[in-house]
Amino acid sequence: MADDIYTLRYSANKDVEFILPDHNIIVNHPLSDERKIDVLVWNIFKQKRSAWTSVLEKYGKPSQLVLLQEAQTTPELINYVTRNHIVADQVPAFSFNDNYAGVMTLAKTYPVCALPFKEREPLIRIPKSALITIYPLAQTHQMLMVANIHAVNFSFGIKIYQQQIRLLLNRIYQHQGPVILAGDFNTWSKQRLDLLHYLTTSINLQQVRFTSDIRKTFLGRPLDFVFYRGLDIEQARTIYTMASDHNPLSVTFTY
Repeated sequence: MADDIYTLRYSANKDVEFILPDHNIIVNHPLSDERKIDVLVWNIFKQKRSAWTSVLEKYGKPSQLVLLQEAQTTPELINYVTRNHIVADQVPAFSFNDNYAGVMTLAKTYPVCALPFKEREPLIRIPKSALITIYPLAQTHQMLMVANIHAVNFSFGIKIYQQQIRLLLNRIYQHQGPVILAGDFNTWSKQRLDLLHYLTTSINLQQVRFTSDIRKTFLGRPLDFVFYRGLDIEQARTIYTMASDHNPLSVTFTY
């Protein structure tokens, strides 16, 4: 199992589950009871800094979706998950101090499926992960596809970076319904940023614009993004915090 790509599922009153890519379940409860979805996106920096729990309590608890990058499965995080969300699905990129680290998607209902992805860093060989989950929407027969990504960082060119992004976007392209793609894209070079904009535009994804934009930057370029399709934006903001080296992104979508 250690060599497979799989999802770990955490939920209240249950042992952690291994979810394989071909695992499908019937979900009767929609992600939200309204035609509105609150989403929080945050690289949580492996919970290395204090006060990260207060940020999640304030901004994550009311959200139907929380997309975390560099989430480490410490008892404190799992306790938060099981108190405030129905389920958390994580693609473990690697193990650190007996805890798994990788992207984690927290939701107010179970997804109908979970598709995990991993890509090794070309230089340091430590994997980065991504996860696609799909949820039923209220008052419609549509399904929402949610893609949570932490892109590879250390590379001389963009070949592996492009490979990781394209693999995810190929799945998104095939989906008939609304889409949210978000995470830490590590777009620290012009090449990476231009490629990301080209690839997302090619499948008709729009970029969320933040009026007060205090996203984490490197070399003057933002690293965190939210893209969408088939939805409308009610509000979008970035949140200042010292609880991580990234500031969270908060977006309210309607449909």
